[in-house]
Amino acid sequence: MRKPLLIAALALSLGAALLPAQAETPPLEAVDRLDLPRYMGTWHEIASYPAWFQKHCVGASRADYHLQADGRVQVLNRCRQADGSMRHAVAEGRRVGADDSATLKVRFAPAWLSFIPAVWGDYWVIDIDEDYQLVAVSEPRREYLWVLSRQPQVDEAAYAALLERLAAKGFDLERLQRSAR
Repeated sequence: MRKPLLIAALALSLGAALLPAQAETPPLEAVDRLDLPRYMGTWHEIASYPAWFQKHCVGASRADYHLQADGRVQVLNRCRQADGSMRHAVAEGRRVGADDSATLKVRFAPAWLSFIPAVWGDYWVIDIDEDYQLVAVSEPRREYLWVLSRQPQVDEAAYAALLERLAAKGFDLERLQRSAR
């Protein structure tokens, strides 16, 4: 009885070893360079992974970025709630790394908590078009994803091409939801 079980176990092990290896998703990378002053201004949310902190938003989500004299970024996020009112959240962003780095840290917590590393979230620009009109933002674990555009509507061909690039970067496009205007 032991011999057939041993042979079966060996066969299963050998079969598993011969199967093509599952490709691991490579680590996420930010774009090589970000011109921060050019990035400033208004960006409209086109699509995103649903996030708990946006559950009150029913449409018109956008972010306004303003470069401060000290090099930090003021972030003003806003969205329309179900009752028609607008909800606002103010944050501070700071670049991580070189002067042209596309990785930032953003903090929505009060300034007096800024010494705590956990209040700073990763904000990585992972795809941006040459004209700074369409961008994808995420973080290293790929738990969050936003597609933003300078205009409330996006060119569908440009959006489709961006989705292909996001899929190639290991993003689950089934989770991505188009945002309501």
